[in-house]
Amino acid sequence: MAGRTVVISGGGTGIGLATAQCFARDGDTPVLIGRRADVLARAAAGVDGAVALPGDLTDADDVARIARTLGDRFGTVDVLVNSAGGNGSREPGPGDDSPLAAAAHAWTVNFRVNTLTAVLLTEALRDRLASPGGRVLFLSSIAAYRGSGSGAYAASKAALHPYAADLARALGPRGVTVNVVAPGFIDETEFFGGGMPAERRETLVTETLDGRAGTPGDVAETLHWLASHAAAHITSQVIQVNGGAERGH
Repeated sequence: MAGRTVVISGGGTGIGLATAQCFARDGDTPVLIGRRADVLARAAAGVDGAVALPGDLTDADDVARIARTLGDRFGTVDVLVNSAGGNGSREPGPGDDSPLAAAAHAWTVNFRVNTLTAVLLTEALRDRLASPGGRVLFLSSIAAYRGSGSGAYAASKAALHPYAADLARALGPRGVTVNVVAPGFIDETEFFGGGMPAERRETLVTETLDGRAGTPGDVAETLHWLASHAAAHITSQVIQVNGGAERGH
């Protein structure tokens, strides 16, 4: 299955970049999408065959432009990895100290960066997915099962689960699979900004059964496998990658 076009949102850093490296080893062409052109350019320069395609995935017009560019250059999209997103609390504040304004901002921002980005890009590319053999993958979170403190981030990730199920049902007759990967605590990403207190990190690691934090590569290899021929009969599933910190479901 070498030589595929693999579109990866949020491909400039962390899990997205590690995923690009996995596919590049197969001779596939990773197309990295994200808001920061400089970050994407550096990432693409370090991944064999990678292409940087900057854009704002919260803007419908920009997503339509991205889809046209992909269509003109590559035609078919073999794999779509929706990795863009993050901690909405790191976005600029609402400029209003009232509790309701803060709540409205937190929920709006989290759904915009974590849910809307994935939905808009997927809807823009669904007719270009390879049929059969196309793969659509979403990045959720352990928070979708246990909450995130404020609720907004967790809800924005959990929203991807029923969307993926509906999409799997719609695309299944075309031979396209749709799955979700829900990581636990992952080191070496930008999610926590400048880092977290040592005691908080120790607590998260202690929750795992293997006694370590996850790495971007742990998640990337799972995504890579779900996009392989070996996983052709797996669809509408949520695969947890968390060292056993959350079990079942």
